[in-house]
Amino acid sequence: MTNDLLNTRNLYRFFTLVCIGFYTSLSYGNDNPNIDGPTPSGCATHIHYDGEYFDFCDTCGCGSSGGSMGYGTGLNNNFFGLRYIGQEYRSRDGIFADSPWITENFNTIQAWANLPISKRIIANVIVPFQFHNRSLPDNTEQTISGLGDISVLGFYNLIAATPDSIVSIKPEHYLQLGGGIKMPTGKYDKDNNEGSVNPSFQLGNGSWDYVLAMNYGFTYRNWGISTMANYTIKTKNPKDYQFGNQLNLGINAFKTYYISDVALTPIVGVSEEIYASNRELGIEVAHTKGDVFLGKLSIEASYNRYSLGLTGMLPISQNLNDDKVELRNRISVYMNINL
Repeated sequence: MTNDLLNTRNLYRFFTLVCIGFYTSLSYGNDNPNIDGPTPSGCATHIHYDGEYFDFCDTCGCGSSGGSMGYGTGLNNNFFGLRYIGQEYRSRDGIFADSPWITENFNTIQAWANLPISKRIIANVIVPFQFHNRSLPDNTEQTISGLGDISVLGFYNLIAATPDSIVSIKPEHYLQLGGGIKMPTGKYDKDNNEGSVNPSFQLGNGSWDYVLAMNYGFTYRNWGISTMANYTIKTKNPKDYQFGNQLNLGINAFKTYYISDVALTPIVGVSEEIYASNRELGIEVAHTKGDVFLGKLSIEASYNRYSLGLTGMLPISQNLNDDKVELRNRISVYMNINL
């Protein structure tokens, strides 16, 4: 059973990368390079995907400023709105195998936007507000709240979809490459690390982090597949603590249904998040690396310029912090106004 799961995960990683590479080659052979036309108006804008359908999150509160949650919605390339991210974890209250479990809830409300800079360049901005809590074995509760780490990224539309109708009758695909920074605007409190194997009960990393990202999507009529990969390079903060670098991969399949003026898109997908070990004073911190493989169900709707999305994610397999941290569930809700 374990070998079958590992083979499935390896196949998923391979398919994600091959899918991007194959259609990139195909695009250069078939696409018109002057593909900067406008997207269709109204609710149909989201069938020609210029964003991504991903809801990832760091295995930590301080990372919830955007990063692995995805830098777009899939409904429209340009928007502004609000997004809520909720995560429930349990972690050991101590380093020993028999240390008691504690429940940790990470909550984030984000103001986010995709803003057009030019026909091919998009700026993505995410400003998070965090409010986290955890229940301790002595029946007390710890809460922290405040501004999280703000992220600013730029994406270049290397390949853009060229729809021939409201629902395109020919295959369409796009490829976005991007990068940016996550700024240390959220508070990092080293005391929160004491006595817990989960050092991520924080408002922010306290460090300047750098992100490389790639999004690819393929649609035919009202069906589609979207893939993504992003990598976050994390640096040392002023407290000499450095969170481990993070790789996120994901693939989704979806179909859009039109009901009068409303477009509904159910989505099913899988994703993986891989974390390197943290370091303190240049020394690797034990029990801080890991990975989690997740399944996802989502529904997205749009009407005129408005869009609404709801996502639920559950772990299929995980090994976080040497099994001393467990993800229980993850949800996301957003409401946007499309530009």
